[in-house]
Amino acid sequence: MSKLQKRILYIRKISVMTLLLVLFSLGGKAQYKSFKISPNGDTLNIVDKKGLKQGKWVNTVAPLRGEPGYDEEGEYKNDKKTGVWRLYTTTGDLVGVENYLFGGKDGLQQYYSPVGGLLREENWRGYNPDAPFDTVAVYGSGNSEITGYKIVRAEQYSVKDGDWKYYNVETGEVETVEHYDRGRLLKDDNNGGGDGTVEAADTTTKKVAKPAAILQYEKGKRKKEREGNTGTGY
Repeated sequence: MSKLQKRILYIRKISVMTLLLVLFSLGGKAQYKSFKISPNGDTLNIVDKKGLKQGKWVNTVAPLRGEPGYDEEGEYKNDKKTGVWRLYTTTGDLVGVENYLFGGKDGLQQYYSPVGGLLREENWRGYNPDAPFDTVAVYGSGNSEITGYKIVRAEQYSVKDGDWKYYNVETGEVETVEHYDRGRLLKDDNNGGGDGTVEAADTTTKKVAKPAAILQYEKGKRKKEREGNTGTGY
């Protein structure tokens, strides 16, 4: 076989492989009702044939009742938010890190000022919609003492659960702490008990280190490109 024949055969092989890759890519996207392609080639904002959001998404939330608009990025699974979601100002500053489970907030949520100071930390509990029942505490009338437990039918939702901390954005010190048990305010260190029970507040001044998310962001993590070309799977 001459060099020319070998070269022609090589070109044909490359052409066939390229065609197969294109067909494979188109076949994958054919299962989508709609999607977007980011400038770096990522497939975003997928809506599958069933109309459910899937995979990586970037949402733009418009300003509402005096609150500024923002962008949020994270993942959906069967139309429900899951895992870590990050919130940015429209100019790209990180202002929130949220955690989701079963479509609702779960665990620690952190919110920052546009200049990076920690504003507050929230703790939430997400309920598993696949678990039909849940055990909840029963409290005595007018106090925070648990008198028993009961089994209730669980629905998909999230409730405040654990400590909520509010910070002085300039000093980084904790100013107020609220304590929740599955949606019930047990104690507010600033104003006393949330259910009528007054407890002594912790007056110890606490200063926290700058959160890892902010440190990572300040080290040069740039805001990802959020705009792309739209496309359809039809």
